[in-house]
Amino acid sequence: MVERVKIIGAGAICLAAILWGLDGVVLTPRLYNLDVGFVVFMLHLIPFVLMQPVLFREYRHLKTIPAGDWLTLTLIALLGGALGTLAIVKALFLVNFKHLSVVILLQKTQPVFAILLAAILLKEKIRPRFLAWAAVALVAGYFLTFGLHLPNLETGANTFQAAIWALVAAASFGSSTVLGKKVVNQYPFVTVTFFRFGLTATLMLIFLMLTGNLNHFSAITPANILIFFIIAFTTGSGAIFLYYFGLKRIRATVATICELCFPASAIIFDYIFNDSILSPVQLTAAAVLVCAIVRISLQRNR
Repeated sequence: MVERVKIIGAGAICLAAILWGLDGVVLTPRLYNLDVGFVVFMLHLIPFVLMQPVLFREYRHLKTIPAGDWLTLTLIALLGGALGTLAIVKALFLVNFKHLSVVILLQKTQPVFAILLAAILLKEKIRPRFLAWAAVALVAGYFLTFGLHLPNLETGANTFQAAIWALVAAASFGSSTVLGKKVVNQYPFVTVTFFRFGLTATLMLIFLMLTGNLNHFSAITPANILIFFIIAFTTGSGAIFLYYFGLKRIRATVATICELCFPASAIIFDYIFNDSILSPVQLTAAAVLVCAIVRISLQRNR
């Protein structure tokens, strides 16, 4: 019975990771005709609206959550929701369906930033092994992006910019992970997820009002609406709930291995749907990067 529970948990995390790979390569890039900020707003607004009939009782926490925790939740929404998603969507749009898997793999460097920020904010000790594997990950990230060539900002400016935005996303998601440590054990995951989507949608609404990009509703096509709802039910809130359903049933070290389905599926989907394949040098760099991230994640979990 225990083994069956573990298998179900591992399967749930693998499925969530595959859905994220599908999102990054197949779904979100199909929204390229819309403004990046507007896409991020809709990706959080629609799931939040869909949560209302089921999770409306979560509003009872509005009066019980202390001001300090509200600040943490807002920062999580700002970094992990707004800024992180803005950066990764921007990166996906910049590569124009070319080597989307490169962006996905670079975004997986977030454990590096999570550990660095944990050392700064939570005073956690950094081990020499982490620094060594972090250096390996960054070097592999360079070869994954540019291969054996030097960066050419004239002919490959979009690739370079996409790589930078992917790293910004990794840093943002890593920051959100560190901040999440302060609230994840105090409130149910459902509560944190509910308010994270709500706060992120609110922050993005303010951002769109300030930038004057709130009038993009008229640019939405029927295909865009379909993609938005597919993401909302599957790769958005659906995948997050699947991930934490699985995480409750297996150890974090096992979850780290299961998460490799994310970059692996991204490479496969990129080939199937976009006929894009990494060069031998990039594939080698991808393997080294994944290995480094796994070692870093395992050390963190221990």
